[in-house]
Order: sequence, then C-alpha cells, then structure tokens
Amino acid sequence: MTVTAPTTLVLAGTGKTGRRVVSGLVARNVPVRVGSRRAEPPFDWQDDTTWEPALRGIDAAYVAFYPDAAFPGAARTVGSFADLAVACGVRHLVLLADRGSAEAERCEQAVRDSGAEWTIVRAGFITQNFSEAFLVELVRAGVVALPVGDVAEPFIDAEDIADVVVAALTENGHAGRIYEVTGPRLLTFADAVGEIARATRREVRYLPVTPEQFVSSLTGRGVPAEYATQLAGLMVEVFDGRRAHVTDTVERILGRPPRDFTEYAHQTAATGVWKAHAEPSGGA
Repeated sequence: MTVTAPTTLVLAGTGKTGRRVVSGLVARNVPVRVGSRRAEPPFDWQDDTTWEPALRGIDAAYVAFYPDAAFPGAARTVGSFADLAVACGVRHLVLLADRGSAEAERCEQAVRDSGAEWTIVRAGFITQNFSEAFLVELVRAGVVALPVGDVAEPFIDAEDIADVVVAALTENGHAGRIYEVTGPRLLTFADAVGEIARATRREVRYLPVTPEQFVSSLTGRGVPAEYATQLAGLMVEVFDGRRAHVTDTVERILGRPPRDFTEYAHQTAATGVWKAHAEPSGGA
C-alpha cells in the first residue's frame, strides 16, 4: 500500500504570501491544495458552499483571509471557516493576522475557539505591497500618497512571512504560539519610498494625504469604494505608532535575520516592475 502524506490547504494560494507558502511546502515534498477561486476545487471566501469541497482530505491549513483579516466582518467569516475545518477533520490552522488590528484579534480568537491546534502569525505592512499590490501603480506614477503620516513601520517581507508559516505547518513546537513577525528595522513610508527611488534611479516621492483624499485617489483608479474606504480605515487604525517596534521572531524561528527593505528594493527594481509607463511631469 502507498502511504500518502497529509495534504495542506493554502488559502489565498496565489497571493503575496500564499504562493510563497505553496512553494515552500512543495520544496519540502508536502502535498498542497491551492485555495483560490480558479483552483480545482475552487475556494471563495465570499461563497461558503466552496469551503467544504476544498477542505476534504485536508490535515492542516494556512488561513489568509481576503481581502484582509482586519476588515470589518472578517472574524465572523474566519470563525465559520475554522469551525467547518475542524468538523472536516483539519488538525492544525495557521492564521495570518494583522498586528494591532482589533478585527484581526477577533479572528485570532475565533481560530483559538475552533478546537483545532493553532498558530497565529501576526504581520504588519507587507513589503511586497509596493510591487505586487495596489501601491505598484503609485510607484510607477512617481507619487505614493498614503494617509499614514510619518509613523515608523517595521516592513515585513512576504518571503519571511511564508518561511515562518511553512515552519509552523511542517515542524513540531509551533502549536499554540503567537508569532509577531517584523523586518529588521523601522522606516517611515518616506524612508521606504526613498529607498525605492534610489533603487530605481527615478523620482518617486511620498505624499501624506488625508483618508478622504486617499479614498478618492483609489476610486479614481477604479478601486471599489467600499474596499478603498475600509483600507483607509485600517490605515488610520494601525498606523498610529502601535506597531513601531521590531521583534526577533524571524531570526528565532528561521535561524537567519529577516530580509532588509534595501535588499528588497534593489532586487525588485531589477525586475522592471516599477518602470514608469510615462515619466511623471514636474510640479507639486
């Protein structure tokens, strides 16, 4: 008889952290089921009829809520999923949560209450938001306008998050643990954008704006108003200094330091993803 290793479900399996978790698990010869709307079977957070088919035969799951665990209503949905996962025989849940968010903390509690073994990975602003999410177009345009003031943030690389998640899913000793993962140092958004400007050798600047101006900017680029409003609300909530400290979590778990923003900026600039479609004109 051929013994098949337990399968791990990776939700948001094509996203910033999810696809890297998939790659890490595959590298360790762990059978993986990608959880996404285009997978087979499909998984959609907004359609709970897709959950049970995706959970069949699953031993562990990486739970990354879309669009974000800090958005209103996330805890209710995550809790329903966690309860169903346990009913389907899932043994271990690893949740990606937002550092400092009240709704994300409610997501954490829902997972802890599910009865599964659990690991919480709390992350702040993911570095790849500048290159793989909504900020990439702002970088290309030359002005990164955000409602975050001059607060400092320990930007965390998606590679580091994924490596910690993979360790939690495949190694002993991580059940019942809460891990706050950060980058190695604090930077303001002006600092981070300045690093990108130097790496790209382009004029890219940071512009602090009000939440209302931020929402207007996003909706003007075709972002749904509800999402833009919720994102602005999240930024106002968490970018008040509460996350302005670093941890040694990545180094303790992985035995190496977390990836620095400068390294990310230079490696990403070399891919050409930040190349301007048209160089921005001068002026304020």
